[in-house]
Amino acid sequence: MIDLRTLSRRGFLNMAAAGAAATILPSGFARQALAASAFPAINEEDAVVGFGHVGPISDEGWTWAHHQGLLAIKEAYPKLKKVLEVENVPYSADATRTYRQFVSEGANMIFDTSSSGDFLHEVVKRAPEVAFLECNGHVSMDNLGWYYLAHWYPTYVLGVAAGHLSKTGKLGYIASFPVASVYASTNAFVMGARTVNPNATVQTIVINSWFDPQAATQAGTALIDNGCDFLFGIMDEAGYLQVAEKRGVWAAMWNTDIRRYGPNSYVSSILIDFAKFYVDQVGKRLAGTWAPSEQLFAMGAGVDRDKWGEKVPAEAAAAADAVRDKIMGGWSPFTGELKDATGKVRVAAGQRMTEVELYNWDWSVEGVTGLSA
Repeated sequence: MIDLRTLSRRGFLNMAAAGAAATILPSGFARQALAASAFPAINEEDAVVGFGHVGPISDEGWTWAHHQGLLAIKEAYPKLKKVLEVENVPYSADATRTYRQFVSEGANMIFDTSSSGDFLHEVVKRAPEVAFLECNGHVSMDNLGWYYLAHWYPTYVLGVAAGHLSKTGKLGYIASFPVASVYASTNAFVMGARTVNPNATVQTIVINSWFDPQAATQAGTALIDNGCDFLFGIMDEAGYLQVAEKRGVWAAMWNTDIRRYGPNSYVSSILIDFAKFYVDQVGKRLAGTWAPSEQLFAMGAGVDRDKWGEKVPAEAAAAADAVRDKIMGGWSPFTGELKDATGKVRVAAGQRMTEVELYNWDWSVEGVTGLSA
């Protein structure tokens, strides 16, 4: 049975993820490795590193950000024998073939930047001499670790800003799939907004894609037509930001700073940066000290909010930043009592959600519609 708590950013079919939540470690940019290194040192000029991406590196979003990490590797280790990169790797047996090809070309380390699940794990098991890392993974092996972003904290901060900026309290969200990263994102967003406006709501439209500018544009238009005056989402491109700009509403984005597509509407973005992590992991593999690890990038260390848009009022930015400072100081907004969209208490009063629970969130809080409760 598929467990929504273990579904990845990739989609619905990651069967191998089921039951793996117990391996997840708390938030932090550098976590203890799972086991001692079993990989010998390798000369830089003999090393081959592979990257498989879910989308195009030109998306200016998720895949572009990973590609920047690849470029950082090339700069840090200019003598590498080869760096392999394949875009638009499908969630199918073609992914298995892609990673097998990397192995056949001598890859010593392979990064799957959007969780291919079983299609990757089949290759991992047959190539024990290769170090693998899976972004938004949930399974660890002797030669496989995973990494992801604690994006729910900066998302909560953006929710606070949205609460100040929205006049109607109707917030719109363009979602990819009803997976854990989307539940965490929509929930954190409305929870932040409701600290300012207790009646704020988030209407979600699921478009069943991570990269579909046309569908994102249509969803953004529909949300504005339904009264939303602030758009947010988890897409890999700027489609709904351009809609917001044309319609005169606010918008917050994901992945990168793409304000140029809507300078008057742009509020901020969930800003991601994999460069330090990738350079560090390759360095460990070259030195013979790499071991599989499980890492969630903390706010301020791989994930954060982007600088505020030029049109964002100073008082709204200051209010949101005050909350960010509290979180950086150790406070968690994800503390009960929390009810789901049906009114059922899911987190008892005074109980703080763990990073495991936040990473695997599979239910909507009060105020979120469009996803199953």
